[in-house]
Amino acid sequence: MARWLAGRQWPVHPLAPGRKTPAANCEQCRVRSHEPSRCPCHEQGRWCHGFYSATTDLALINAWWGREPRAGVGVSCGPAHLVVLDVDAHAAQVPDRSRLLPGIRIPEQVDLAGLASGFDTLALLAAYRQEPDPAQDESTLRVRTPSGGLHIWYVNPEPVVRYRSSTGSSPRTALAWQVDVRAHGGYIVAPTTCIPAGTYTPLGAVRDPAPLPAWLAAELRRTGHVVQASPVSVPRARERHRVPRAGAAQALLQPLIETVRECAAHAEGTGFTEKLNRAAFTAGGLAGAGHLNQAEARQELAEAAHYARPYQTRRSETIIDAAFSAGASRPFHPKGLA
Repeated sequence: MARWLAGRQWPVHPLAPGRKTPAANCEQCRVRSHEPSRCPCHEQGRWCHGFYSATTDLALINAWWGREPRAGVGVSCGPAHLVVLDVDAHAAQVPDRSRLLPGIRIPEQVDLAGLASGFDTLALLAAYRQEPDPAQDESTLRVRTPSGGLHIWYVNPEPVVRYRSSTGSSPRTALAWQVDVRAHGGYIVAPTTCIPAGTYTPLGAVRDPAPLPAWLAAELRRTGHVVQASPVSVPRARERHRVPRAGAAQALLQPLIETVRECAAHAEGTGFTEKLNRAAFTAGGLAGAGHLNQAEARQELAEAAHYARPYQTRRSETIIDAAFSAGASRPFHPKGLA
């Protein structure tokens, strides 16, 4: 599967055997703070930092899966120009109707009895826009997940427009409750990948992603999913212009993320919540000040949390969203970064 996907120019990377999270970093990268996108392991033909190591190089792919044939396959969505709707069906308390479809007021007279998952909120969004329900879109690749959810794959027909990844529980950027978006700064589990709970199974006969529907592209714009390029500023002749150092910001954040990952060694008694909260708050403050890419920082936090506590993804995402938002509302410029 990895070779077939790479042949379509979709960069792939290994997932930990039996899990839906990236394979672990090498020992050196676990203790060394550095920016993932500049990890020296990549030039040396090793995987590290999840989707940052994704490649279409068949020689590398043969070497990686030859070394660990049990590894699952992740696809880096941004470079592949993919936008995937990850529809969840987790048992969770339904939030207030004001949070079901961000930016859309649902009148009290609308009966929401029976609404329980992302399938319902996505169908509701489609109904509001008088469009077909994407979960029923037989023209595109759809993959049933082991947890009963659904991955709806689309290809971005306008690659110049980049969409950010998000979680459906985020109070800041979200398409619909329990509907995650996998795009730039994220990855998606490839079809046929197996984990103990089951196999990611394609539905129907279609194996190609259809172009992202125009109405969904408009919804992603409306909900803040378009990645805006930073404006280029030209300093005046006698003005000293100091450029934020992303590497230094990453060096500040990385040790906190590593404390979260280290919680994997024990199921309890590690202060996981406190450590994740601190890391997310710090990341939010650095991103709010412009020192980190928000989507990439969130993805790193989510991957670390899932590595440490794979059985409580929803709770971890709630912690990350709340702490990241709190940090972003208080941007800070540590010494040497501003």
